Amino acid sequence: ITLVVDRSGSMGGPRLAAAAVAAAACALRAPQQWSALAFGDQVVAIKSADRDRPAPAVVDDVLRLRGYGTTDLAAALDAARAQLARCTARRRVVVLLSDCRATAGGDPVAAARRLDELCVIAPAGDAADAEAFAAAAGARFAAIAGPRSIPDAVTTVLQA
Repeated sequence: ITLVVDRSGSMGGPRLAAAAVAAAACALRAPQQWSALAFGDQVVAIKSADRDRPAPAVVDDVLRLRGYGTTDLAAALDAARAQLARCTARRRVVVLLSDCRATAGGDPVAAARRLDELCVIAPAGDAADAEAFAAAAGARFAAIAGPRSIPDAVTTVLQA
């Protein structure tokens, strides 16, 4: 699993708190081979797939993120694909937490179609762009009301 967290200007505050819960959920589901990326105009690896890092440290780093800047969704998805290429797992899944409003970079739908599997989780009440992106990319989709709904959303989108 590669968790990709949108930290652009539109995704600050409680939306990033939800991302911390998602990081914990991913760590529990795939404790050996998982990664976490944060992106806005640049992509930063919070946890690389080929390096051990305690889940609490990853969650702490996600909690420290601040929303700002533009959204290069294509670059984030390409970076996620590169992370998954380092894994030996048969199933390679990207879990994207974003409103999916790409404001910079290349074509995010093309980048999404290069992935084996994509699951999009977006904030409820602001999910129209994310739902349309998921449909165009052939991804599974869930909307969340806040951090408490993350575990169920992750379970739902990861069911194959």
